Formats: sequence, structure tokens, C-alpha cells
Amino acid sequence: MGEKPTPVQTVLIIGLALAFLALCSLIFYSIIVVANEPVNGIPTPELDSTLIPSPTAGTLILPTDSAAPLPTLTLTLQPEFIPTPIPSFNDSPPPIGKIAFACYVKQIDQICLLNADGSGRTQLTDLKATAFYPSISPDGNTIYFSSRDTGTFEIYSIDINGNNLQKLTSNIGALYAPELSPTGEWIIFTKHGNGLWLMKPDGSNPHPLTNKDDIDPSWSPDGSMISFASSRAGARQLFVMNADGSDVRQVTDLNNMGGRNTWSPDGTRLAFYRGPQGDRNIYIINVDGTGLVKLTNGGDNLGPSWSPDGNWIVFTSFRDGNNDLYIIHPDGTGLTRLTNSPISDWQPRWGK
Repeated sequence: MGEKPTPVQTVLIIGLALAFLALCSLIFYSIIVVANEPVNGIPTPELDSTLIPSPTAGTLILPTDSAAPLPTLTLTLQPEFIPTPIPSFNDSPPPIGKIAFACYVKQIDQICLLNADGSGRTQLTDLKATAFYPSISPDGNTIYFSSRDTGTFEIYSIDINGNNLQKLTSNIGALYAPELSPTGEWIIFTKHGNGLWLMKPDGSNPHPLTNKDDIDPSWSPDGSMISFASSRAGARQLFVMNADGSDVRQVTDLNNMGGRNTWSPDGTRLAFYRGPQGDRNIYIINVDGTGLVKLTNGGDNLGPSWSPDGNWIVFTSFRDGNNDLYIIHPDGTGLTRLTNSPISDWQPRWGK
């Protein structure tokens, strides 16, 4: 038999045994506890809990969204509401009548004429200074326009075939935008800095109708009203009034308004242009100021004129790099280019 361990050896053996038991207990505890702790802070769902499905693309909160409730916003309406035009026209019948316009020939604006389908282009004037702002008489036989051929802008007339040129005014100021009334009784025009004026078709009895900053007048189809642009109430807007100058009413309340405007043949709407220079567009609005519709979108468009049959509007556009004439239906469809000239064609006015 071996020797009995000494007391010291007995103490060491007992200590090692206790240490071994403690180590085993620690390892066993770690395995049990750690295995049941949550991983990365994500709790393990209980067996009887309802699992939430993964969010779809429609429920994801994007980085630019906010998980917190957004404050309630009070919307400020824009100064215009432009509904999408609803197609209501077609290309039958084709455009009819004639269109007078300013054409830039040899560095001078002259008066030109073409058929409404783009054919039969003719230069009517050959003056030594600017001729522009043409309009066609209601019977389709005469064109009225402004020219500074004698040094001051005066009102002229010329037959539709280019004959019988006449100067109708003399030294009453710088005069623009003449238009004969549907009854043939009066020509209305702009006197620069002194409102709108009237005179007889032969140039007699010129007299003021308004005395404000009014420009670009146009007769209603029945001759009972006149539309015009004016800054009389602040920024330039479109107005209408009775033919005798009474009952002036503001039609538009928009920014960047142009001047040249035109009546629909039924007398219920006006076409005009507006927008910053280089990005002007053609619009239609009811005479009472409702129903604003935008017809064009880009191209720098101005100077609209309604066709006598109501099916088209002609206007000037720079969309192809040069001022040319285009037509479009009043519902915004049927855009058609009429002229394709290396010179500038602008200020169109439609007639019979």
C-alpha cells in the first residue's frame, strides 16, 4: 500500500477539485444563459405572438420622409388654374380665309398676306420704314396697319390685293394697332401714351375713347364691346368695356401679361399671351375671367388671332429658331406650322 498523503497534499488536492467544479459550473452557466439572451438587441418573438409581415414598397419610409406626423399645411392658391384642354375639334374643315401679318424683308417690317392654309404668300407693302400691326376689315377687302414711313407712326390702309395705299392720319401722335369695327363705322387704335382713340374709316373725326395706359384694342364680334390690355390698375392685365368706353371690367389677374388679344367668334372668350420673355404661351379665358386654359407649352408664343369660323387660332412662335406663324385648335390640338421663312413672320391677324 502507498503512503498516505501529507496534510499539505490533502489541502492542495481538495483545492484543485473545488476549482475544477467551479470552472465547470461557470461554463455550464454561460452556455445556458447566453443561449437564451437576445442577439443584437432584437427580441426573440414568443410562440403565441403575431408576426408583422415585411413592409411593401408602398409602406416603406424613405430617407426623405418623416416618421413623425407632418404639420397641417395651409395651401396658397396660385394666381391661375390651368385645366388640361379637352379635345373637341378636328381638322375638318381645313383652315379658311386669309391672314395678314408683319414680315421682315430687307431689314424692314412690311405687310404680308397668305391663305389660311399657308399658301399664296404675298408681300403687300414696300415701304421705306417699319409697317406692322395689320388687321383685316370684317368684309375681308381692306388691311389697316401702322407705319412710320413718313417719320411718325401713322395709320394706313391698303386693299387686300396690294393696291390703293392710303395714309389715314397726320401728326396726332404715335399710332398703333388699328382695327375696323364689325359695323364698319369706326377704327379703334392706340395712341402712344394717351389711351385708345376712334376715327372714321377715312381718317376723319379722330378722338380719344380712354385716357389711361391702354393698348392693343380689339372689337367683339358684334361690335358692342372692346377688349384691351392696360396697366391702369397696376401690372398689365386684360380688360373689356362697352364700345362707348363705359363699364370697364378687368378680366385677368396674372403676371407677365402681353398685349395683343382676340375674341372668339361667339363673343364669349378671349385669347391672349403671357409669360416671361423667351417663354410666353397662348391662353384662352372666358370674358368673365373664368375658365383659363393654356394652349401651348414652350416655344415663345405671342400675338394670337381667332379664325372667323372659330376652329383655329393663329399665333407667332419662336419654337423652331425663327419667328414663324402656327395655327392651333382652341382646345390645344392640331398644332400646324404655316410659314417656314428665313425672315421673321409675326403679328398675324385672321380675316375672311
